[in-house]
Amino acid sequence: MLSRYLAGAATARTGDEMSGPALLLLGLTVTGSPIAASALLAGLTVSSAVGGPMFGTLLDRSNRPGRLLAVTLAAYALGLGAILASLGHLPIVAVVALAVLTGLFNPAVAGGWTAQLPHVLGARGLTRGTALDALTFDVASLTGPALAALIADRLGAPAALATAVGLVVLALPSAWSLPATAPSTGKTAWTAGFRAILAYRPLLRATVTSTLSYVGVGMFVVCLPLLGERRFGAATLGTLLLTVVAVASLFANGLLVRKPWPWRQDTLLLGSTLLLAASYALAILPGFAVVFAAVLTGIGEGPQLVALMGIRHREAPAELRGRVFTTGASLKVTGFAGGSALAGPLAAHSLTVCLCTAAAMELLAAAAYPALRTPSPARAA
Repeated sequence: MLSRYLAGAATARTGDEMSGPALLLLGLTVTGSPIAASALLAGLTVSSAVGGPMFGTLLDRSNRPGRLLAVTLAAYALGLGAILASLGHLPIVAVVALAVLTGLFNPAVAGGWTAQLPHVLGARGLTRGTALDALTFDVASLTGPALAALIADRLGAPAALATAVGLVVLALPSAWSLPATAPSTGKTAWTAGFRAILAYRPLLRATVTSTLSYVGVGMFVVCLPLLGERRFGAATLGTLLLTVVAVASLFANGLLVRKPWPWRQDTLLLGSTLLLAASYALAILPGFAVVFAAVLTGIGEGPQLVALMGIRHREAPAELRGRVFTTGASLKVTGFAGGSALAGPLAAHSLTVCLCTAAAMELLAAAAYPALRTPSPARAA
């Protein structure tokens, strides 16, 4: 069952990682406007803050969450297909609205899968399973953008987005076959995920830290093409640094699979966030320092995700697990979108200022750790 879960999660997440770059390339190809292309990408990500809590509520109340996950993935694939079919035939405002609607289903790809991991594994092997689950994110972030660029270069941007849709569809059987669970019987609102995060201090600390951290991550990603152009003479070489980040992240999480972190996941979360701050500061230096910065970024990002998922598995109430995971994933995506939007004008003004701001956001995220350090109600009880 675990192998089927991992195969489905990796396939769906690879399709999701492809969809963003493919949509950006498609928008540039069809409209010729970077503003329109970025609006499409922003529309696809910004609505996840609403979609995550709503989906998590339905997931917790379902006795067959895998089937609900499959239906939601199908809706996401259908929305991407509708964007592909309508771009160039409908006004761009209408297509952006369609992207916003499609983005409501996006949290199923991240939090929707991970929330089912305890049902797949039971009480045993959750630490190793969490690290393996994080590896699917690494594989997706490594192969998705590269595959989108390759297919768009050879077959065109529409083929790249169509391939992303196909990968999401391929994951449907794995999602459908996930085990049945005992549904939550309480009539809790869709905001229960937010309330649980606020009530359990370790969840709040992890969520605030990761959300602020992803503001910095979004800023760094926007800087990469400009860094490639400035350091190596080509913006595409800067984009390829995302592959360096993904390889380093995959390597770091592979080590965590072989030798799990011996201390609390909370400590790993703090340490990895500080490492991200150092990596962004390193990217300011001239020459090939940006390559080493990308390596350090991957070493920080991978374990940070492992720590975050481990804390949520440990602290989330069983009846609210789906809502906690999807709400947390939505907040992270929203932080990333905010960082990306902020980085545009900052990087246009000064790349150094933008990187310094990204590093400062990571330090702010790390500062949230001691500021919110109190025992959870569950642990105190």
